[in-house]
Amino acid sequence: MTNSVVDGVVDRPTAAAPAEPGPSVWHRLRPFLPLVALAVAAILPYSTVHLPGIFEGPLNSPGTLQLLAICLIFGGLAAGYDLLFGRTGMLSFGHALYFAAGVYGTDILVTKAGLPLWQAALLTLTGGTILAALLGAVALRTVGIAFAMVTLALAQVGAILVARDFGGLTGGEEGLPLDVSGLPAALVGVTNTVNLYWLALAYLAVVVLVVHRVTASPTGRVLAGLRDDERRVGVLGLDPYRFKLVAFTLAGGLGTAAGTVYCLIVGGASPHITSSELTLSLLVMVVLGGPGTRWGPVLGGILYMYLDHRLTAFGASDAVDALPGWLSAPLSQPLFVLGTVFILAVYFFPGGLATLTHRLTPLRAALTRRRSPR
Repeated sequence: MTNSVVDGVVDRPTAAAPAEPGPSVWHRLRPFLPLVALAVAAILPYSTVHLPGIFEGPLNSPGTLQLLAICLIFGGLAAGYDLLFGRTGMLSFGHALYFAAGVYGTDILVTKAGLPLWQAALLTLTGGTILAALLGAVALRTVGIAFAMVTLALAQVGAILVARDFGGLTGGEEGLPLDVSGLPAALVGVTNTVNLYWLALAYLAVVVLVVHRVTASPTGRVLAGLRDDERRVGVLGLDPYRFKLVAFTLAGGLGTAAGTVYCLIVGGASPHITSSELTLSLLVMVVLGGPGTRWGPVLGGILYMYLDHRLTAFGASDAVDALPGWLSAPLSQPLFVLGTVFILAVYFFPGGLATLTHRLTPLRAALTRRRSPR
C-alpha cells in the first residue's frame, strides 16, 4: 500500500500492481527437450527392456536396432522433404530419385569401383547434390502441377535406368548387394548393428539442425514467403527462382545422405527405392506429422516406417488368421491399415501430430475448470 502527495493533497492508498507470473517450469525446460531426447536415443542400445507386441526382441537386439535405425533415417528424410513441401510450398513427386542416388551411388562406388567408404560417401553426396541442382534448375522453370509432373518424369527416368541395369552397374531387378569387404569393421556384422543405429541417429540430428538453422535464417523467411505468396516476394525485389533452387538442392543433398546411410543399414540397393511410391510415402509422412513444423515430419516419418514394418508382421500373425474372413482379409494388408490410420489422423488432426498438444490444451483447460471448486 502506498500514498501519493500531489500539491499537498493526499490520495487514497493504492495497491501495488501484481507481479506478472514468470515462465512455468515447462517453458523453461522446453528448449532442452531435444537434447534430452537425443541423449535418451543415444543410450537406448544399452537397454535390455523388452516390449512385447511393440518390438520382437529387447531394445538392444540387432533386429530392433535395425528397425529403429530405418525409422530414424526416414524421419530425417521426411524432414528434408518438408523443406520443399511444408516450408516452401513445392510439391515434388521425384524426391525418391535423390534418395536412390545415395543408395546406388554408395553401393556402386564401394562394390564396383572398390573405393573406401569415406570416399564413396563424399563423392555420392557431391554427385547427388549436383544432380539436384541441375534437375531443379530445369524443373523450377515450371510451377504448380506442371512442376510436380516434371519431377515425377525425371524420377521415372532414374527408375528405368536402374531397372534396365544401365551400364551393368545397378543389378537390374535383382538389386546390388553391398560388398562389405571394403567397409570399416565397425560397420560390418550383426554385432555392430548398434554402430549403424548411432550413425542413423547422427544423420537425423544433422538434418534437424540444418533444417532448423535454414528456416530460422533470412533465407528461411523468404522460403516461407514463397509458400504464402510468391508474387509478393518478387515485388520486394527478390528472385523466387533462386531461393527455390537453394531449397531444392539442399533437400536433394539431404536425401542423398539418407541414401548412403540406408545402404549401409540394409546392406545393398534394390529397385523399389526408385519408385514414385516412395515419394508418395514421404508426402504421407509429412502430412501425418504436420507440414511446416519442426518435429512433425520427423515424428511422421518414424511412425510411418514403424507401422509399415510392424503391420507386415502383424498381418501374417496367427492372431489375424484366427479372425473371421471379412476382418482378417483387410487386416492382413499393411497398406489398408496404414491408409485407415492416415485417414483417421487427417480427419481428427488436420494439422498433423505436431498440433496434438495445441488441440488438447482446450480440453485440459475445460477438465480443470470442471474439477475446480466454484
